[in-house]
Amino acid sequence: MKERIKSIVEINDNKVSSSFGFFIQALILLSVITFSIETIPNLKPRTRIVLKVIEWFSVIVFSIEYILRIYVADSKPKFVFSFFGIIDLLAILPFYLSFGVDLRSLRALRFLRLFRILKLVRYNRAMNHFTRAIKSAKEEILLFLFITLILIYFSAVGIYYFENQAQPEHFTSIFDSLWWAIITLTTVGYGDVYPITVGGKVFTFFILMIGLGIVAIPTGIISSALTKSVDKKQDE
Repeated sequence: MKERIKSIVEINDNKVSSSFGFFIQALILLSVITFSIETIPNLKPRTRIVLKVIEWFSVIVFSIEYILRIYVADSKPKFVFSFFGIIDLLAILPFYLSFGVDLRSLRALRFLRLFRILKLVRYNRAMNHFTRAIKSAKEEILLFLFITLILIYFSAVGIYYFENQAQPEHFTSIFDSLWWAIITLTTVGYGDVYPITVGGKVFTFFILMIGLGIVAIPTGIISSALTKSVDKKQDE
């Protein structure tokens, strides 16, 4: 019985497992849609009842799925604390925590329902390729993030010394300058804070050039890892 259940809830090529996967995917999307509809003001009472019924049904199915996955797991603690195990728990946890409690005091927990959409990663092969690519390139990505944080801090310090005296209201401290550094290095440039001194403008030019590289580097890292992941899967 355990092996039979495992062949269904785990991703396999058999028809029953595929049907189960499609059903869970459809239910996840339905749950996310109803979550969005709930934010519409002045909904009719009947509509709210329907949304509540869908929520109950979704939570019951997700709870059964979570329990079954724990049951068939070779190492139950390993599954519970794995990425997908945590996502599965977060998908149902807000419902049980808010059960019988005024949601106004636990409104933030409703946001956790969005974690249900991450459950789709398990059932989508393209997303599985992407997940494997991220894992294979995690050291390069972590190194890139560390260097990016250093550059952000360096940029904040630099612009602070260039613009502090000219714009003390915007560049009061290095901490205030971090906002400018982030939006400049990411090439967003909201325009709410910008340099007015010659030195600040020249410094900004170089930071923008670095920012273009910051946008491009992770794309190259992930693209290379994704290509390797697809090639490896095809070889298998």
